Amino acid sequence: MAIHRNLPSGIARVRTAPANLSLLAIITACTLALSSGCGHNVLADYRPLVNAGMSSSSIEQLKKLDTSDNEMLQLVSAKQAGITDYSCITLVSNAHQHHHPFSNADAVTSLAGAGFGEPQILQIARLDKLDTISGDAVTLRLIGLSDSTVQTLLQRRLQNQPTLSSAEIARLKNTGLTEKEILQRIDRGMDDNQAEKEVRARETARNHYGMGFVSIRGRKR
Repeated sequence: MAIHRNLPSGIARVRTAPANLSLLAIITACTLALSSGCGHNVLADYRPLVNAGMSSSSIEQLKKLDTSDNEMLQLVSAKQAGITDYSCITLVSNAHQHHHPFSNADAVTSLAGAGFGEPQILQIARLDKLDTISGDAVTLRLIGLSDSTVQTLLQRRLQNQPTLSSAEIARLKNTGLTEKEILQRIDRGMDDNQAEKEVRARETARNHYGMGFVSIRGRKR
């Protein structure tokens, strides 16, 4: 700004800088702030994550990922379910790589509660299928299938290979088929409609088993 001292009263007069110069100063200040790393979520409150047991170094990594407030709430739920700091950071990173925020804490906690390890959970997350696969995967556990069979079925789903729904697998198992027999049918390309037909046939056969006519003779006198 320019200061003029040649006024009769001896009082300095200040001339306001042009408006476009003020705007330029604001833009410059914002650019400097962003380039210095201040563009992150500086107002975020990370105390809930600290209270959930996350380390300061892990929180620094989340800051670099520009983790939102909603994502932090999701991570608190994951931490309370026993998910490690490394997996929490990886979950956020994977979600951002797929161009959306991390919002799948419920799926993660369900998988962990059903006995799935973090490497399996992260494998599902890397393919961005937490919401689409987690429910089916948990059901496979609840059916009582062995770890190897669950892993085989999960891999088929992750690789987009045709397989039966968990509901039809459960029904086939309840009719007396072994896991090996179910996997053989899946390998042969059985779909849910075909499985439904076999379930009904096997249930009908089981219901009629032993119901044939039996002749009961009286004692001879």
